[in-house]
Amino acid sequence: MDQRKSALSAWARRCLEELAGLRQQSETSRALAAAPVETVSGDASFRRYFRIRLSVPLQGYEAGGVAEFNELLGAASFVLVDAPTTHEDCHKFVRIAGLLRDAGLLTPRVIRVDYEQGFMLLEDFGDTLYLPHLLGSRAAGDDAADTLYQSAMAALVELQARGKGGELAPYDRGLLRREMLLFDEWFCERFLGLDLTAAERTLLDNTWTFLEDAALAQTQVCVHRDYHSRNLMILQDGIAHAPGVIDFQDAVRGACTYDLVSLLRDCYIVWPQERVRAWALDFRRMAVQREILAAGGEGAEGAFLRDFDLMGLQRHIKVIGIFCRLNLRDGKPRYMADVPLVIDYVVRVSSLHPEMKPFNDWFQDRVLPMAMPRLLEFSETVADAAGSEA
Repeated sequence: MDQRKSALSAWARRCLEELAGLRQQSETSRALAAAPVETVSGDASFRRYFRIRLSVPLQGYEAGGVAEFNELLGAASFVLVDAPTTHEDCHKFVRIAGLLRDAGLLTPRVIRVDYEQGFMLLEDFGDTLYLPHLLGSRAAGDDAADTLYQSAMAALVELQARGKGGELAPYDRGLLRREMLLFDEWFCERFLGLDLTAAERTLLDNTWTFLEDAALAQTQVCVHRDYHSRNLMILQDGIAHAPGVIDFQDAVRGACTYDLVSLLRDCYIVWPQERVRAWALDFRRMAVQREILAAGGEGAEGAFLRDFDLMGLQRHIKVIGIFCRLNLRDGKPRYMADVPLVIDYVVRVSSLHPEMKPFNDWFQDRVLPMAMPRLLEFSETVADAAGSEA
């Protein structure tokens, strides 16, 4: 029996009864007690998400509830979050949800929280992620992807223009380095079993320092830190509307291209280089209009694209390490099937910048001949699993 799920479900039902001002044994109260609680998902953290579906709207709001949530009581469902306090911080989640919402992002409203147990009751944004619509748009060759990305970039500009970056932890050199060291430990050493030589460690150290310098030289803004197609949701207003934004609790103050490269060089979908760069320059024009970035002179666009490339390298090198850690430490192997795509980003973008040539040569000559056969096994396993479910 899942005791935490049972406790979370009972707690959420009590919260909803209180908010709706329900009297015991009312028809709505009985419907709430019988409402099923379904698993929505787990994510790359230790949080788990559930949904309670209501057959009867929560009518009968009375004084004593929170007026801000009155409109939500007619919703057909709510999201329940299990965030064990040994691993997760609900205080941080709630604080950053509010901070980003104040800056213009559409984050789910936090309706109730039990900080001691690690339970949260949230507004339900539904299940319509960006990713399947982007994949469909790519297959169909229509304009839906452009509409979705323009909406996501407009929301990102709002975050950068209005966000209170000073209230977020800095994306400083220490954090940037700790992230890239995940590549050393979890990909090279633990996944591949490489015994890195002193020369190789020096090469990696020099590369990480170069990428840190590039990130810290950029304009520093509010950074969601995982702004991509699996964390952006299409709401009922449609694809031109600002997206619903989830998985925001690790937000920091960092480089202005970080979220943009997360969005446009997504770890789960690839676009032609020319299209990515056109979208990136669209974003730059919006950022200049909002005075986030200076207009600059000749060469300003090229400098921005260079920043975009180098920030993407830092992110993708980190992601390779994170996906390996999710597999080896947390028992979540499904992310390994996406590592070849991320590796392709690293190789292609590194080849465009002379400063990355020593790393790129080493990566292709020393690492990839060992890595790709092993990663192919994960891709085949995931494909076989998908085929058996079809």
